Amino acid sequence: MPQLILLAVVGAIAWIGYKRFIAEADRVNARVREAEREKRTGAQGTLIEDPETGEYRVRGPEE
Repeated sequence: MPQLILLAVVGAIAWIGYKRFIAEADRVNARVREAEREKRTGAQGTLIEDPETGEYRVRGPEE
């Protein structure tokens, strides 16, 4: 019985790790696609609206 519990715990940890890996891969792919789109159009950055002030600014690399 303890082996079954251990197997269930390992399976749950593996599933959570897999889901996090897929989420991170999707995030990175979206960033790469956006960078490629900016390169194709010749843009030097993407403007985003600041929700507090309503002003637009160039999105930084950490966003």
